[in-house]
Amino acid sequence: MDSFWLPVSIILSILSSPVFSLTTCPCSDSSLCNPVSSPPRKEVLVFQRRGTLWKSYDWSIVTTVAMFGQYDPDLMCYAHSKGARVVLKGDLPVARLTNSTYTKLWIKQQVKLAQDQFMDGINIDIEEALPKSEAPLLTKLISDTSKAFHEAIPGSQVSTDVMYSPNCINECCFDYKGIADACDFLMLMSYDEQSQIYGDCIAMANSPYNKTAKGVTEYLKLGISPDKLVLGVPWYGYDYTCLHLTQDRVCSIAKVPFRGAPCSDAGGKQVAYFVIQEILAANSTTGRLWNSTYEAPYFQYKNTETGRRHQM
Repeated sequence: MDSFWLPVSIILSILSSPVFSLTTCPCSDSSLCNPVSSPPRKEVLVFQRRGTLWKSYDWSIVTTVAMFGQYDPDLMCYAHSKGARVVLKGDLPVARLTNSTYTKLWIKQQVKLAQDQFMDGINIDIEEALPKSEAPLLTKLISDTSKAFHEAIPGSQVSTDVMYSPNCINECCFDYKGIADACDFLMLMSYDEQSQIYGDCIAMANSPYNKTAKGVTEYLKLGISPDKLVLGVPWYGYDYTCLHLTQDRVCSIAKVPFRGAPCSDAGGKQVAYFVIQEILAANSTTGRLWNSTYEAPYFQYKNTETGRRHQM
């Protein structure tokens, strides 16, 4: 949505656009439509985008499912039967944060949607660039959202996705301590960590241990309790075409700028973990290798159609 001003009537129309809404409980046991209530616990949060792979989840450890794709009532019923929460995805353009009428209506709509779909809260996922001067606006949105959900749905959960480090990564200069205080927990997106490359434009690990650990430490230094931090783990990697590959396996990649950085992981493409395993088994020219700097695995292969060398 572009950032031009909208009259209230149009805002209402947008916020009230058709969504999957239920009038009666879709579960065979109507008690499964009640919100999940549990004491504080270690969180294992899963982002569900599409399909029915959720049927193969290890439900003995899953505590929350964030529905980032189409609403699935069967998933809601099953997750509740296992004592796991199901939460909405919540995002809105940062340009709207200055419009209190819009944000109040947005919060009201999210609460109603969660109630209509028998859900247990919301996972706020805002990844647009935001200057420090406007950070209090986002903190207020999250605080107001938390209050609204906790009042309307007792036992509900409000979480916020944040960058792997609080140091203005991707120009997301949020008030991370304030956000942590305002919601139930932060979900650290400890992946896509090469989104801004200022040094050599080369292939690097998607989630290198050294950067991930440093990011967690920096959150703790802000005074955020470790009980409010959930570490995001990627089930995908990046496939980079090597423009040049040295003997010690340094792979130079195409320069694709991102938010002020001259190079980024957009020079590669995301590949699902199971596909990576297939390519490693069938087409790797090196076998599984280990990068001691990033403490992460990688390998190389040759594209049989183009003849180009790749690093995964």
